[in-house]
Amino acid sequence: MKEAESEVLETYVAKKDYASHVQCRMVGQKLIQAASDIFLAGIQDQMTGIQYYWRQFKDMKGSFDLDSLDKAGLETYLRVCSLCMARAHARTGDAACISGYIGKIDAFCEAITDFAIAYAEQTESDYRALKEAVKSCRIKAKKGL
Repeated sequence: MKEAESEVLETYVAKKDYASHVQCRMVGQKLIQAASDIFLAGIQDQMTGIQYYWRQFKDMKGSFDLDSLDKAGLETYLRVCSLCMARAHARTGDAACISGYIGKIDAFCEAITDFAIAYAEQTESDYRALKEAVKSCRIKAKKGL
């Protein structure tokens, strides 16, 4: 789980008392899932006290070959992924509270747009730097993995 997603879960579920951090995490994970995860489970090692949890939404793997998508296909794929992520995260918050916090002005939309553009530009810059590092043999890379 990504650190930012972890922080979101902890923000929304930490106000309640749970038997363990694993239980708190599993409750939070169920909050952001559109459908129940049948493989979600957790355990605490009795000898070390370390808590573990695992999840696997479906017992299969698959994805799109993003390199084979044309511009329209990639835009559709990104739109669907964005909607799924927004829906999952929207389930964790109080819609009225969030709406009140954001307000009716365009400042939030503009800030999100500015962030997304800056993030995309940084990603493209990082990719160019990676390609240059591979080309100049500063790093080794394998294609097609």
